[in-house]
Amino acid sequence: MEITGKIIAVLDARGGTSKTGNEWKMQEYVLETHEQYPRKICFNVFGADKIAQFNIQAGEELTVSFDINAREYNGRWYNDIRAWRVERGTAPIPAEAMSAPAISAPKINAADFNTQNEADDLPF
Repeated sequence: MEITGKIIAVLDARGGTSKTGNEWKMQEYVLETHEQYPRKICFNVFGADKIAQFNIQAGEELTVSFDINAREYNGRWYNDIRAWRVERGTAPIPAEAMSAPAISAPKINAADFNTQNEADDLPF
């Protein structure tokens, strides 16, 4: 899945050590879409190498490809939206460009209507 919008918040990075002793790091970001009714999505990037590679900054226009996964903890379920690709420079399509093209009416000449022709006897 992917979504396009503007980064409105860069949250603090979190990290720690897993049960197996491996270091991990994760950072979350909030993206706002450019729809008529803008939506916000909080997604994360996992791994110090990916965080550095993507180098996401507040105010950037991005298209983010992500996966959604849910996990259970203490009887409650939580969604995880994890980015796996980030593309820059993808501006939204203006609403004017998305509307239907203007349709012009056909041009009609007065000569096309012969009011003197009595052969057309329509009752109305």
